Amino acid sequence: MSDPRGDLQLWPRIIKRQVQRIKRAAEEERTLLAQLTYLGTAGLVLVLPVVAGAYLGRWIDSLLPGYSFQWTLSLILVGLALGIVNLWLLFRED
Repeated sequence: MSDPRGDLQLWPRIIKRQVQRIKRAAEEERTLLAQLTYLGTAGLVLVLPVVAGAYLGRWIDSLLPGYSFQWTLSLILVGLALGIVNLWLLFRED
């Protein structure tokens, strides 16, 4: 049988270790590299839908006869709207 007092003596050590892990995680989160990574992710979340819309619109416009940029502009605006929604969702998460 295990000694109940022995289990109670382990709790302060376990709690102290957990508190140290939480403090270490909070300190590591504030590093410059973590902030730059977060900003880089935010930039990609905004830019990628715009670029994808531009390429898709340009491809659709190339299939149509004559010179037209209607689809290119429309899909760039749709990509911008999607990028803004993605940014809002990313920032709302934190």
